[in-house]
Amino acid sequence: MASEVVVEPIGEAQLAGDNGQIYLFQWLAALEKTLREIADHLKSTQPSVEETLLKVVCGNDNYPLPGRGLRNLAARCFIIQYTRGDSKTLFDTLRALLKTAGDVKIDKNPLRIAAFWTIGELMATFGSQFMSFLAEIATISIKTFRSSSSPHMRCHALIMLRKGLSSAKKALSDSLAKDILKNMKNGLTDKVLPVQRAAAGESVTLADVESVIGICIKSLDGSDRLTRQSLAQLVGHMLAATQVLRVSAAPDLSQKGKKEQEDNDGTNPAVAESMKPLLSPGEMLSQLSVHFNKPQLSRKARAGILDFYFSLLTKLGAVFAESNYGLVVNHLMTEVVSNPKNSSTRYDRLFIQKLVGALLRDLIATRMLSEQGQISAIQELSSSYAKRWPALMPGQTAPNPTVLAIVLKEISELLQQLGNAPPPVQDAISEPLLNLLTHPSHGVRVNASWTLRCFCFSTPLRLPKAILSISEALHRDIESLQSPAAPSDIDRRALGRAYGLAGLVAIIPHRPLYVSFDIASNVLDTATNLLKRASEHDVQMAGVEVEVAWILIASLMLLGPNFVRSHLPQLLVLWRNALPKPTSKDSVPGRSATEWEFLLHVRESALGAILCFLLHNTLLVTLDVSRRISSLLSNALAFTAAFSSQPLEEPSSGPEGSSLRLRESLLRRRVFQCFTALGSSTLTDSVQFSLLQSTMSIFAGPEGDGVSALQASIASSSGTFTTVWQTADGFGHGVTTMDTVNDEAEELSKGLETASTSAVVDASIELFARLLPIQDLTTVTRTVTQLVESVKSPKLDKNSGRKAAVLINSVVAIARVLRCAMESHSRQVKETLGHSQVTTPLASLLKDALVDGDPLLRRASSDAIGRLANISGTAFLSSQAKLLVDHIVNNRDPQGRAGCALAFAALYDHVGGLAAAPILKTTVNILMSLSNDPHPLVHFWSLTALARVINAASLTFAPYVPSTLGMLLKIYMSDAHEIDGGTLSNANISGDLQAFPVVCRIIDAIITILGPDVQESTRTRTLVLDLVQEFSLEEDETILIEAIKCTQHLLMFAPEHVDIPETVGRFRTYLGSNRRQLRLAAINALYQLVQKDALVVSRIGGDRLVEDLFAMLDGDPSIEGVRNVIASWLAQTAIHNPSAWIDLCQRIMLRTNATQKVVDNSGNLDDEGQSLNAAMPADDSNQDRSSSVTMSRWRTQLFALHCLHEICTIVNESGRQEHFDMPYARNRGFPVQGLLVSRIPDLIKMAFTASAAYVTEIRLEGLVVLRDIIQIFSKAPDPDYPEALLLEQHQAPITAALTPAFSSDSTPEILSSAIDACAVFVGCGVVKDVNKMGRILKQLTSTLKEVDDSGNLKMGTLELSPNASATLTVSILTAWARLEIASAEQAYLLDVIKPHRGILASQWIACLRDYATIRADSEFVHDLSIVSVDPSYANLGKVVLLPYYSDSWVTILQAVANAMEHSEQHISSAILGQSSTTVLPSSNGLGLPRTDPAPLFFVIFGLIYEALAVSSPQSSATPSIRSATITASLRALKCLIDPRYSGKALLEPSVFKEFISLCYRMAMVENAANLVHLVEVITVFSKYFGHLGMESVVASNEALSPNSVRAHCLKICAYILRHARHNQSAPAISGTVPELAKMVSCALTAFQLVASTTEGNVREDVRGVGCMLYAELLKDETLDIDLITPTLPAFKSLVSVDCNSRVRDRYDSLIHGIMSSCLLNVDEMRGREGLISSKKVKSNLLAAVLILTGLPSRVKVARGVVEYLCFVISLKLEENNDTQMAIVAVHCAKTIVIAASGNDLLHTCVRLLLPGLIHFVARMSPRLDDGSLSEQNNASIEEVWRAFSALIALTTAEQRTRVLSIILPTVTFLLRPSQSPPSSAHSNAVAQLLSFATSSPVNFKEATAQLEPHTREILELSIRKAVEGPSTANQTTSRPQISLRSF
Repeated sequence: MASEVVVEPIGEAQLAGDNGQIYLFQWLAALEKTLREIADHLKSTQPSVEETLLKVVCGNDNYPLPGRGLRNLAARCFIIQYTRGDSKTLFDTLRALLKTAGDVKIDKNPLRIAAFWTIGELMATFGSQFMSFLAEIATISIKTFRSSSSPHMRCHALIMLRKGLSSAKKALSDSLAKDILKNMKNGLTDKVLPVQRAAAGESVTLADVESVIGICIKSLDGSDRLTRQSLAQLVGHMLAATQVLRVSAAPDLSQKGKKEQEDNDGTNPAVAESMKPLLSPGEMLSQLSVHFNKPQLSRKARAGILDFYFSLLTKLGAVFAESNYGLVVNHLMTEVVSNPKNSSTRYDRLFIQKLVGALLRDLIATRMLSEQGQISAIQELSSSYAKRWPALMPGQTAPNPTVLAIVLKEISELLQQLGNAPPPVQDAISEPLLNLLTHPSHGVRVNASWTLRCFCFSTPLRLPKAILSISEALHRDIESLQSPAAPSDIDRRALGRAYGLAGLVAIIPHRPLYVSFDIASNVLDTATNLLKRASEHDVQMAGVEVEVAWILIASLMLLGPNFVRSHLPQLLVLWRNALPKPTSKDSVPGRSATEWEFLLHVRESALGAILCFLLHNTLLVTLDVSRRISSLLSNALAFTAAFSSQPLEEPSSGPEGSSLRLRESLLRRRVFQCFTALGSSTLTDSVQFSLLQSTMSIFAGPEGDGVSALQASIASSSGTFTTVWQTADGFGHGVTTMDTVNDEAEELSKGLETASTSAVVDASIELFARLLPIQDLTTVTRTVTQLVESVKSPKLDKNSGRKAAVLINSVVAIARVLRCAMESHSRQVKETLGHSQVTTPLASLLKDALVDGDPLLRRASSDAIGRLANISGTAFLSSQAKLLVDHIVNNRDPQGRAGCALAFAALYDHVGGLAAAPILKTTVNILMSLSNDPHPLVHFWSLTALARVINAASLTFAPYVPSTLGMLLKIYMSDAHEIDGGTLSNANISGDLQAFPVVCRIIDAIITILGPDVQESTRTRTLVLDLVQEFSLEEDETILIEAIKCTQHLLMFAPEHVDIPETVGRFRTYLGSNRRQLRLAAINALYQLVQKDALVVSRIGGDRLVEDLFAMLDGDPSIEGVRNVIASWLAQTAIHNPSAWIDLCQRIMLRTNATQKVVDNSGNLDDEGQSLNAAMPADDSNQDRSSSVTMSRWRTQLFALHCLHEICTIVNESGRQEHFDMPYARNRGFPVQGLLVSRIPDLIKMAFTASAAYVTEIRLEGLVVLRDIIQIFSKAPDPDYPEALLLEQHQAPITAALTPAFSSDSTPEILSSAIDACAVFVGCGVVKDVNKMGRILKQLTSTLKEVDDSGNLKMGTLELSPNASATLTVSILTAWARLEIASAEQAYLLDVIKPHRGILASQWIACLRDYATIRADSEFVHDLSIVSVDPSYANLGKVVLLPYYSDSWVTILQAVANAMEHSEQHISSAILGQSSTTVLPSSNGLGLPRTDPAPLFFVIFGLIYEALAVSSPQSSATPSIRSATITASLRALKCLIDPRYSGKALLEPSVFKEFISLCYRMAMVENAANLVHLVEVITVFSKYFGHLGMESVVASNEALSPNSVRAHCLKICAYILRHARHNQSAPAISGTVPELAKMVSCALTAFQLVASTTEGNVREDVRGVGCMLYAELLKDETLDIDLITPTLPAFKSLVSVDCNSRVRDRYDSLIHGIMSSCLLNVDEMRGREGLISSKKVKSNLLAAVLILTGLPSRVKVARGVVEYLCFVISLKLEENNDTQMAIVAVHCAKTIVIAASGNDLLHTCVRLLLPGLIHFVARMSPRLDDGSLSEQNNASIEEVWRAFSALIALTTAEQRTRVLSIILPTVTFLLRPSQSPPSSAHSNAVAQLLSFATSSPVNFKEATAQLEPHTREILELSIRKAVEGPSTANQTTSRPQISLRSF
């Protein structure tokens, strides 16, 4: 097929039109595709194609100029031709291209640029064959570089040279090389940034390292991001080259050093010794630090040098970084951080922390360090820095505070990245962290406390000891504060330890099982005492005490409402004392600065605690609490106002002291934050207005930055101010940091967030944005007018910086106000903010900001204009659109045009496609016009706006798609839109404003809005595909990311037009990129492909792709998308080949992880653990050998274990038996090797490996996998011994895998999971001999004995907190409860449980009691006398323990119900509150009935009632959990109703009413399975309390009160019976046939019980109602299932209840009515056929016969009814077509005959039925002859014979001969003595005759004598054969068996 592909000739006529560029682009794209597909005749088309391509590149009158897309395509076509075709003409082609490239007379730059590009591409591919061209290429390049004025041409000339050198470098002469190097040095300082980038790419061969680095650093100040990266690549490459080993004695060979190193790698020791790098690692790094520390270097240049460090370390690689980590850190800390130049101001210190922290964290730690490297890094940082403070030995110098802050921050990040801390790490950092809490520097103390928090979070076993240690030290410090002999730094020590303790307290909610909640109460007591005694001490000491107290209280707020609730009144009092109303004293001068500082500090600290309360205790912020806090906040705000009016002098408190103005800013920030968190619902109008004024004075006031007017005036007059973002004062004149991005000062703006001035501005804007939308029109108008006036205030003219900051703050504030207004969707907002009085001044302000050059103003104002249009309506929208158009037309300022383009996008985006439809055409035309503007700022933001408009317009944009695509292609061909195109100034700003990624984004938007319609237009689809293909081949990362998104949408909407194999291959290439964003985009795209069809991706990518994904995950565990891809892939393919996935997971699990490597696990293995290793020695040895080489991160292993769990789950849910039953698989021919059952040893080994690991998460997941194995394969047979189970042989490895969980290093979570797994194994039935269960059962029993002891659990040497003790107790009891439940099916478990029933019973009941206690309200808890839970759990424990109890209580309740149903004595004693050893008086162990309920009755009843009341079919619980809950509750309730437990509690009016109401509700909503248990409950209730009414009033048995227990029982049962079938009022109850039948039977049984416990007319009423309801079922034709047959016994019981002689007539009438009804139902079916008809006839016949045969003889039944019943039965015996009906009729007849003994009425029936039976047998005779007698007929005949036997037994001796004379001829009808072998009918008939002859020989002989001769002959012959035949057969068969056989 490939040979049929032909090259379409170009249509030159189409090139001249307007669409010539599009046509040529698509023709070249088609040509490239064709050339790739042509196989044979490529050479025949080559000359014409070459000619055309040269015309494209070198120019022709008819051809359009070759833009970027055309030259790229043409170059690729050339390469394909010369690669797959004839390369002879390549020389001529290069010559022609060089002629064009060197022709300076060509005035069309695109032609020379195309020639440069094509030459470069050809030389990069074929340059080694055409080295002679290099000199000419170099000459042309240098000449163009020097002489051309076009930045674009100069760049491409250098790119051509670089590509030529890449393949033909050997042909370069020395003189030319020097010329190139000289020019490239000049290029590094060129005015054109793209030229600098190109020169940097060219200069990779430079040898003068120092001079080049100096040149690069000089260029940093004027560079953009891309240029800085290019310079960094150059410097990094050159410095990395200094580390290549060179022969020191022969430096002239250094150029070959790399090759020689490879050739002589370690072979010659002498050579190895003489080889060394050009610079040592320290000297290499010093090349950068020397420049970094220069005094006059700008901060932008320093940020650029950081990029140099990044590039250098990236070039050197991860191995270098890990092995030299200590050296790199030492260099940074010693030569950079510790340099005095870098720490002269606070801002410098913060700046250097950001830079060094980013290098250590973002590059080295995240991308380079393995887990082993991370562990070593923590140890290095600790030993070299953290442990060196304080300096204890003479001569030692402690690290400075900045170094320690950086080190501590990095340790904390490493701990979070590592996820756990192995013992060496714990030993390395635990003590230094505690010491550093007392450091003199505030920053070090805070960082130390945060690092300690991270440490204890990752290693929670250390948490209780750390809290105890810090608490004790803090108490000592607090006591020492009052001592005159205390150290001078005692206050800082106390503060540091308070920070540390607060950090640890804050993680208690995340690690509740490791800490006792007593700690929280103790901390609160400490804080309260400190606040109480602070007033007794001087200001300095009181300040420390107050700060310590409020820090601790703030941390306690994170414990949540359950802790805070009980302490809230106390806290409100403390806050009220700390924030009193301002007095007149506060306004009077005279206070010292120290006093003011104390007062400000106290309030700020208290507000910090209030803020934590508001953020973490929302449930407690009631209306009253909100009002109180609002009042306190108002007091604080008034205090700040009073303070502001005071003239003050700053105290000289040293470098650590904070100015009063800073304190005031911190206090204001806290006030604003608290008001924001509190909300506005409780604020009065006056408070809101004052807050608006206060916030505006902060962010828009003339003096909000704290700079004096004199300083501002000097700065303004000197003209030093340029932009607020380049101000190096640390807070940028009070500008906000909200919504900012790093535009112009990338590193600078990062430091702003720490400044208090900026923080208070941010808080004020946030509060302003929340308050303004809810004000009335007058307030809003006044506020907006005031804000606009503030921006234009003349007071700001003398302070340019503050003026710029106020404008930015105001616009950002307006934008956030409008955002909050849109989120509220309030009508009032539209009426106020949308009013013309508001919009007019706002529009003017926003318009001025829009055309300002500030990027933040541009974004914020455009967004605000769009939101304002959304709120205001169409009039404002139209006016704004017109205003924007006028500005664009009348002004060519790029800044203004860019702002207007963004405003158009915001208008359309926020107003919406429908409302903004009138301006769509205008918007599109304007944006498309601006997109062609050559200025980068204009076309970048216009294209960005167009993308937003397309997404917002959706399908309404469809008419503009063709023109838009044409414009995009034109832009792609435009030189002005290229990153290095346009004028000098344009080229210099294009680097940060690239057009092509946005073009690609627009294409993606077009694909998205068109959806599947993208396939309709061939022209559109082809152009889209070609453009996406071109962008996919670009080198720029941002373009590739957008192209991937386009490909994703094409795969969704036009998959048949996408080359999926090529796409998968491309995505796979991106996975190996060092650019994280590109990898993430590729992962997202792969996820989409895998979700769509994982099998296709499997075929294309294979196992290798999955391994690549796992490797990627191992390299960067933070990429969550990789997990999603693998999980989706596994979910779709695991069922087809689980073994392959297990192999992959096994390879990962067999590796070791760094944490495991440093932990000695020898103590975790025992004899059973060693048995596992002995079973697989080869694998273990391999593992040992490879462990030093191959390592895997623990998170990767955790995910592999999760995959194993998913594999087990997926295969188990599939139900494919071959995976669990090896004999079955072999019988069906399945290959055993790939089945899951064949991998059990591997699965157990991986589970064992995980269970013995150090990392807690891995151990937990390993136990999950082990439990999966036990549950799934518990019934799997052993393939070699089918009578045994497969897991029996794996008991030892399973035991070994469970054993480490009970070791001393275990955790509560691991213990809980292991106990559960032990119970699963014991209960699954693999080992049924208790003596053979080994350690697994021993572990279960030993843990149970621990539960029995009082106090906390102690699992061996493991100390547990009260929380852990409680949760483990629940786990243990739940595990034993599962065994109790399983004992119903596994009888051997009774022996397991029996010795422990006493413990279990009391503990199960206690667990249910504790659960009820925890669920109860705290008030109830305090009053409950039987509570055993620790009082400290009353609030906090509720949160921690409740989930564990909620998950387990149903299982425990099931076990309790199981035991109660078996009348287990220990359970009864536990419920009754008696000792299990007490001997109870009653034989059944329950004692006598009682009036009062058992002590624990209401506890259990309450749980059951709540579970039943809350549960409904629509609840969120899963059906299985809900069903288990209801079943367990009802089963337990059935036993609990017993008066020995309940007394008469259920008869209390309120309880009775609620209980009965619950029963009614359940009867109406539950399914049949649950209703069975419900009916049993109410039946038992009626049984025990039927004779009582409400309030225990005894009711007469001859009366039925409407409100009695019996009456309600009958009502519920009647409802159930009525809705067992469909009716008009409600649908039928759902359930399976057995469930429905059991439900009906239980309801009838309830009727029978009530009937039997009543007398007289009431009994007959009850019986009558039950029979009537059942008669409705008999009459029903809606159900296609049979509910009658299985429920007839229960109906018979109801009918058979004895009848009182006084009401016998009623009983007789009832029976007559029922039977008549049955017969009428049968009559109704006459003439009808089908399943429903036959079912109804069958049911009614059986019911009528059952009633008739069960009646006492004294009951009178009308003879006519009986005769008609016999007639119907006889009639059904005559039916030929329905054999099933015949069986039923025969069965009915037989039943009547059998029951006829002593009953005259039934005797009559027998007489009436006999003719029908004889006739039935006679009709079978012909069928016997023609072979049509079926199995059903045979069954019917056998029933007839049984009826005849019963008839013989019924008759007297005198009558028997006469009866036999009738029966024997009938039997003879079916005798065929001549048939051989005899039929079954014949054999059965003979057997029946022999039975008659045996039982009545005389009568039989007499009857035989009366037969006709022929009949008698047949009878005798048949009997003779039957008697003689077997004996003859026996003789013949017995002869050979007399010989003996050898055994």
